[in-house]
Amino acid sequence: MPVLSSDNAAERIVQAQLDAYNARNLEAFAACYAEDVKVYRLPSMAQVLSGRAALAEHYASQRFHLPRLHAALLHRIVQGKRVIDHEDVTLDGDNRLRAVAIYDVNADGLIAAVWFVDAE
Repeated sequence: MPVLSSDNAAERIVQAQLDAYNARNLEAFAACYAEDVKVYRLPSMAQVLSGRAALAEHYASQRFHLPRLHAALLHRIVQGKRVIDHEDVTLDGDNRLRAVAIYDVNADGLIAAVWFVDAE
């Protein structure tokens, strides 16, 4: 597991999970997250997932089976241990969405929390 040792470590783990997402590599994707990861939706602050196993199950059933799945990074902001990504996500066929995710990386260099920002 990577250890947070420089200002770029947070960006590296977020990029690694994006690369694994685009490769639909569930094992590599889940390995980027802390065992007790929390996933939230903004602005409601509703917690939608808790734990690496729940995250892996969600992405296996909801995303990784889609043959055209791809997230193109539009913009990234790195602020210490937090990374904010704005992505253009192709789901299936013409079904696309814009996604904003805020990642919080822990001292072990793993993603400990994610906030997905809903479009208003």
